[in-house]
Amino acid sequence: MTRLPDTERTWQHHRLDSWASLLLLAVVVAMAVCIGRIVQLKIEPDQRLAGAAGSPFSTRIEPARRGDLLDRRGRIIATTTLGHRAFIDPVMVKDIATIGVDLHQLIGLDAIAVDRRVGPRLQSRFVPVSDILEPWQVERLRRSGLDGVGLEPRLVRHYPQQDTAAQLIGAVGFEHTGLGGAEHILEDDLSGSTGRMVFLRDVRRRPLWINPDTFQPHDDGEDCRLTIDMVIQRQVEERLEAEILARNAAGGRVVVVDPITGELLALADLVNTERTSRDGDPEPEPPAPHPRLARNRCGTDPYEPGSTFKPFVWAFATEQGVVTLDEVLPTPDGTPHRTRSGRRIRDVHYYGASSWQKVLVKSMNSGMAIVAERLEPSAMQSCLERFGFGTRTNCGLPGETVGLVTSQADWTSYTQVSVAMGHEIGVTPLQMVRAFSVFASNGNLPSLQLLAGTGADTAPHIEHRVIDPAIAHLTRTTMRKVMTEGTGRKCNSDWYQLFGKSGTAQLPKATGGGYHEDRYVSSFIAGAPLESPRLVVLCVIEDPDRRIGPYYGGLVAGPVVRDVMDHALAYLGTPTDIDGAVGLPDLLVGIQEPH
Repeated sequence: MTRLPDTERTWQHHRLDSWASLLLLAVVVAMAVCIGRIVQLKIEPDQRLAGAAGSPFSTRIEPARRGDLLDRRGRIIATTTLGHRAFIDPVMVKDIATIGVDLHQLIGLDAIAVDRRVGPRLQSRFVPVSDILEPWQVERLRRSGLDGVGLEPRLVRHYPQQDTAAQLIGAVGFEHTGLGGAEHILEDDLSGSTGRMVFLRDVRRRPLWINPDTFQPHDDGEDCRLTIDMVIQRQVEERLEAEILARNAAGGRVVVVDPITGELLALADLVNTERTSRDGDPEPEPPAPHPRLARNRCGTDPYEPGSTFKPFVWAFATEQGVVTLDEVLPTPDGTPHRTRSGRRIRDVHYYGASSWQKVLVKSMNSGMAIVAERLEPSAMQSCLERFGFGTRTNCGLPGETVGLVTSQADWTSYTQVSVAMGHEIGVTPLQMVRAFSVFASNGNLPSLQLLAGTGADTAPHIEHRVIDPAIAHLTRTTMRKVMTEGTGRKCNSDWYQLFGKSGTAQLPKATGGGYHEDRYVSSFIAGAPLESPRLVVLCVIEDPDRRIGPYYGGLVAGPVVRDVMDHALAYLGTPTDIDGAVGLPDLLVGIQEPH
């Protein structure tokens, strides 16, 4: 065998090493090109592939916690917790045919319902298959390790006070945004801002890299405190509901306000869904999709106040000097009074010639008509404007209306007399308690508040002075006689000196104009205690059934006002102002502190 010379062998080895190095280099370059191409296609794919490849980035949402709603004493009205619902990524599921059974056995989901949701969306990467899960279900899913099954965090709104003040509080939708009530009007403060994080993911959707510049932390919403007191609100709703059912009435409304600060302590609006129908009943309105989404009629639906409106005109006319307190007016003793235009004005009872003070105490339509004709139409219109009628209270209640006031162009002598008796004018309960607070706050018209202030914001907000403090006090003491000598005798309190006024107005027909002859709106408004008023309470009972009992405001709505006033004042720690009154602590028996 002939051996190659050493030089030739060396040359062949060198040649082999060179080719091997070149081949290795080629392989490395090829792999680098492939990897680079893969990265390029992953990060910036060609436009022709972008649709099929999808984005390599995922965005994780960091939900912001919605702020709590609190009552005036810090009790939680609405709060938010973090819940989870199950979802399926069909692409990642090992056996799509059995996933429904697996979830049924694991956390009790309906297997058929799961299959029906997943079946049409097999190419989707996200298919929700449950509502909010219980904590034990969440824990089992986390421990199960089921491929393709995940948990989506969802914010859950809770209402610890249940249905108390439901219309006032409102509700949130699926996206946790306010849909009604305080949840809607305070949306900007409660909602906060959602956080997000963008990250590069692998094929199994696991994070690979996070750019710090793309991370935006969430900002939780602010807590908001309302002026509503849930103890007073609950008692108001219970008492109002009992009266509505007992009278087979169509519904009712109650407003409780602090006349000095203008803070609304309770707003109740109930409709009788169990009412026994009667001939002539209007077609019922379709119910709201949810009780929390129904409008609050305390601010949206005006009504004719009837005789509860008389104190405003009485006080204004007294201050204007067109009549004096002790002036005896030529009121009739047995037949209706005739106005200058010949209109007949009837009284429930005829007392003959009576003083101006007696006109208010006995609620005499004839006396109000006589003095109304002494006022110029512009003066009467000024009275309405000064007491805030025809304008919104702007307390924050959604959908508030301005009421119904006859325009100057349409104002007639008929209107002049009617308004003095509380007819031909539509007011909302909010407007009524604001105006009546003038008599309890030295003649000042307060600005109603639904959102509690903090710090300097807690000072009373006064819109303007309406009447002189002496006239306000005179009207107040005169209305005290309404409770002892007039239409309020049957609803007097044993513990507090109430001053108030009843009203019984005919119910307008739903169609065709005019009024029902035997159907009424019964109302009562009062303040207390007499010398240092702490509360003003209004109750409106709509269409009480005359077949059951009396329909007059002092006998239907009056007892509700008295009971609400007694319980609320006792709860607030207001001492009795009636000499010899005993048993005041008994009023608080049965009042349960909300959670």
